[in-house]
Amino acid sequence: MDTPMKLLLVRHADAGDRDEFAKSGEPDHLRPLSPKGREQMRSVVAGLKKLVPSADLLVTSPYTRAQQTAAIVRDVYGKIAQEESSTLEPEIAPAAFEEWLREHGDHEVVIAVGHEPHLGALATWLMSGSEDSRVEMKKGGACLLVFDKRAKKGEGTLRWLMGPKELGALD
Repeated sequence: MDTPMKLLLVRHADAGDRDEFAKSGEPDHLRPLSPKGREQMRSVVAGLKKLVPSADLLVTSPYTRAQQTAAIVRDVYGKIAQEESSTLEPEIAPAAFEEWLREHGDHEVVIAVGHEPHLGALATWLMSGSEDSRVEMKKGGACLLVFDKRAKKGEGTLRWLMGPKELGALD
């Protein structure tokens, strides 16, 4: 691939109180988006579409809240290939996601939906090669990284980072 690659990292929207959900006895990976989170993401994705008009691949963590966020994104982006990857789970090393991207072909624009602090650490690692996160993503927030060719450790350039309020205001 000789064209620049864009990686849009999207943090899942609001999923309610973790401790309150824990009282249900269900594991945290099943915690869904809250009604506030669904509404928040519908506003956010309209802004995302203005900033990143099209994408080739949507990849998401297997966690319920990330899957639900990705479904809202996909509704707006239309026909887009979608994958699920455990490399976007909260405790996975950033190198695993880079490897996953390399194994899944060449794409000009990839949207990845996941969790904090994993996405912040992933963004930092892709920009600087350090796993010590320097990027904080709000629930429903996103950032765009651009690479000369492929996503590779230490070679990403941050184009923008916005929270849900800023993205919603672009609608």
